[in-house]
Amino acid sequence: QVQLVESGGGLVQAGGSLRLSCAASGIISTINAMGWYRQAPGKQRELVASIISTGSTNYADSVKGRFTISRDSAKNTVYLQMNSLKPEDTAVYYCNVNGRLGFPSTTRSVWGQGTQVTVSS
Repeated sequence: QVQLVESGGGLVQAGGSLRLSCAASGIISTINAMGWYRQAPGKQRELVASIISTGSTNYADSVKGRFTISRDSAKNTVYLQMNSLKPEDTAVYYCNVNGRLGFPSTTRSVWGQGTQVTVSS
């Protein structure tokens, strides 16, 4: 089985920064994409940022210029650097990994358990 371990969430004042980490472990053949999603109460889960195998990145319009996604392929770890945080960034943040995972190996996605990010005024 493949597990994702998230860390870095917490409480921060508006204008502050947080760095989220998500490390994948277990049986991993190849990773196609890694990403961060978030879900606030009463809202649908939305894609915040993603990075694919080529290194290309994509961001939600609401976080462009403030958030940066990166990866360490050797560690199967994806990061989300969050700067200039706003109260509307408050949500549970989930990491996701898509690739050939597990045994028997199949192409599928695995979700992290989620980490709370709270931005106060």
